[in-house]
Amino acid sequence: MGRFKKDDKHTAPAISTASLPDIIFMLLFFFMVTTTMRQSSIYVKIVPPEASQSQKLEKKSLISYIYIGPPINPQVFGNEPRIQLNDTYSDVKDIAEFITKERENIKEEDRQKMTTSLKVDQDVKMGIVTDVKQELRKAGAFKINYAARRVND
Repeated sequence: MGRFKKDDKHTAPAISTASLPDIIFMLLFFFMVTTTMRQSSIYVKIVPPEASQSQKLEKKSLISYIYIGPPINPQVFGNEPRIQLNDTYSDVKDIAEFITKERENIKEEDRQKMTTSLKVDQDVKMGIVTDVKQELRKAGAFKINYAARRVND
C-alpha cells in the first residue's frame, strides 16, 4: 500500500472581488432612498395634545413649523415655554420675518396654499399660543394647523 502525502502547497482559491462595487452601490442606493432628512433639530419638549378627530396634511413641502414648549435643556434656558423657528429660539416679534422667508422659499403659485403648523406642548398656556396666532394674522398667514396625536379608541 502506498502512502498518501498531504500537499502543503495547496491553498484555498481567492475570493473574487469583481461584484464588490455592485454590492456597494446597491447598499448606497438603498440608504439614499430610505433615509429621510430632518428639516430642523427640535430644542423644545413637545407632547402634543390628544385629538379625537384628525387629518393628515397633503403636501408637506408647503408646511412651515413653529414649535412651542419648554426647553429640552432647562438648566441653560429655564423652564418657561419657548418658541422655536427653524433651528433657533425666537420671540413673537420674529414670526413675521420667519413667515416672509418661508414664503420666498415656495413657488409663486403655491404661496397661497402655505400652511403654518403649530406644534405645541400640551402643558403650554394658551397666552403664548394666542400671541403667536396674532403675529401670524399680522403676517398674513391665515392657514393654521394644530399638531395633535390620535386617541387610541
